[in-house]
Amino acid sequence: QVQLVESGGGSVQAGGSLRLSCAVSRDSYSSIGSMGWFRQAPGKEREGVATIYTTGGRTVYADSVKGRFTISQDNAKKTVYLQMNSLKPEDAAMYYCAALKGAPVPGAPRVLRPLEYNVWGQGTQVTVSS
Repeated sequence: QVQLVESGGGSVQAGGSLRLSCAVSRDSYSSIGSMGWFRQAPGKEREGVATIYTTGGRTVYADSVKGRFTISQDNAKKTVYLQMNSLKPEDAAMYYCAALKGAPVPGAPRVLRPLEYNVWGQGTQVTVSS
């Protein structure tokens, strides 16, 4: 059973940067179709932020983070990263890493939907102060 462990959350001032990491364990990275980062703020639904196809590395971003966030992967280390720059107070949330085991779904909007993902990490908190 795939396990995901996130790290890298914390507190930062608006305009600052953070880098989140998600390490995949207990399964082959090749068994995963796509990896994604999602976030959930208090009182709001969980939303897709960025995803990456494990084969080929194609990336998909939510409009709200395009140009500011970058998702990447190191297949050898079975780790996915989310580089977050120019952070805004509205980016504050619990950030979750997720894996879609099996065949990947084709593109947006499906690949950004939380329901498409079947393995989740425990989450890491990101706080952005104005």
